Amino acid sequence: MAKRKRKTRTHIAPTEEEMDKIPKSFVMRSGIVGRSVTALVRDVRRIFEPHTASHLRERRSNRLKDFVMVAGQLGVTHFVIFSRTEKNVNLRICRVPRGPTLTFRVVEYALAKDCLALQRNPKTSDTEYRTSPLIVLNNFQQPGKEFKVMTAMLQNMFPSIDVQTMQLSQAKRVLLFNYNEDTQQIDVRHYSIGVKATGVSKSIKRVVNTDLPNLGDFEDISDYILKEAIVSESDVEDGPESTVTLPDQRRNEQRAVRLCEIGPRMTLELVKVENGVCGGEVLYHRYVKKTKRERKENEERAAKKAKILKEKEEARALREKEKEEEASKEEEATDEDEEDDEDEA
Repeated sequence: MAKRKRKTRTHIAPTEEEMDKIPKSFVMRSGIVGRSVTALVRDVRRIFEPHTASHLRERRSNRLKDFVMVAGQLGVTHFVIFSRTEKNVNLRICRVPRGPTLTFRVVEYALAKDCLALQRNPKTSDTEYRTSPLIVLNNFQQPGKEFKVMTAMLQNMFPSIDVQTMQLSQAKRVLLFNYNEDTQQIDVRHYSIGVKATGVSKSIKRVVNTDLPNLGDFEDISDYILKEAIVSESDVEDGPESTVTLPDQRRNEQRAVRLCEIGPRMTLELVKVENGVCGGEVLYHRYVKKTKRERKENEERAAKKAKILKEKEEARALREKEKEEEASKEEEATDEDEEDDEDEA
């Protein structure tokens, strides 16, 4: 029996140091949110793959501090939390462990299955989720500190891109955040990137991109090629603005880039920016405007609260230390008793 040939892997696996720098996330729901929002949580987890907990299971007994404690051990850097009230669906994005926290109102959303159902030929594959998506922030250069915080938070949720070393074949998905100045809302869209040959008919594309077709019904291959020569492919534009040269594969050959929406789709409205993890000083609020005096009072209350929490942590650490000392003394006493019993025997 012939020996099976194994492919030699040429790509370099990331080192531990590089893996530590990659942002990781928990996408979860808080409280009772309903079946539709639960499906939205699963779709958003797909966006954050492969650096997220795809099968995270939340329990009603879990609290935010439980996830914060686990996040430090697993290297998780961001929380994406969905919750629901009687009127709205809310989304919180937290930077762990010290904040800040962005609170959005989900104005409207569509699940991934709904986005694919609207397409004539939906295309999706698990291979697209093996690499992180490219992030595009459009129209975020607006006045206000909240935009700077929001831009930094959204960019740092995903791995940074090195243009010098990145290969074009690794770009499989695009995540678009578009700020609409008229509505003051953020449109979120998730696309897959498709690359196709330009300047050729659909028949030739089938020959080039797929396996050999069945030519049994044709006398000559030219009959197959010329059969659909007059049919134009409407889903790909061959203009210069939609073509790119791929040095990855074949030199000096152009391909048309096509974006296909794979969902989910969301429209967000920034409501609040907090300094801590789901708490702390409110840096921005969409509906509440405070005077300098009120802001100063809030800062004093926040400082007082932080001082109380620090004292509680110190007291808890002191109690744990005392317990450890008592346990060690008891162990020493039992060891001495055992030695005395051995001497008497």
